[in-house]
Amino acid sequence: MHPLFNYINNYISTAISHDDFEFVLSHFIPKKIRKKQYLLQEGELCKHMAFIAKGAMRKYFLDAKGVEHVVDLYVENWWAGDRESFVMYTPSTYNIDAWEDCEVFLISRADVIKLCSECPAFNEFVLKLDERNNIATQKRITSAISLTSQKRYEDFMERHPYFVYRFPQHIIASYLGVTKDTLSRVRKKAVKK
Repeated sequence: MHPLFNYINNYISTAISHDDFEFVLSHFIPKKIRKKQYLLQEGELCKHMAFIAKGAMRKYFLDAKGVEHVVDLYVENWWAGDRESFVMYTPSTYNIDAWEDCEVFLISRADVIKLCSECPAFNEFVLKLDERNNIATQKRITSAISLTSQKRYEDFMERHPYFVYRFPQHIIASYLGVTKDTLSRVRKKAVKK
């Protein structure tokens, strides 16, 4: 079974039919992205959102001093892209690159809009995804501004333990907004508990 078929069905109240799914899938473009290759670079328009069937990616930006700040980490069954650029047709401020070899399915904004109007199951799916994304964003902001680095790490490990096996420590530290040394101390404390 196609990974996108199962993924969509996890989000909707009534399973999508195979015919409807074939119609939905016909709007996606399969693509392989090699490790270290870009899905999106700063300054480009995000013309597609990518459903990751296999692999891992990261989204980051460079500050004025050239320091990388990781904004998102993605693995299988996650969507990668820059929503603002995708929706508003503005140049992206982010880079998204493959941390591992990836297999993705790309969909354009026009095709998302078309599918939402022509396929009720896909429309329900997109609404549920948006709700979940908004909740996750709220949690991430609250965590970043109110939790200690120790609590942020514990929360991260509770919600995304698989990231530790897919990304190196410096990437996770950047994602959590801490230094590598702080992450090292925090991890040691967590192991002692």
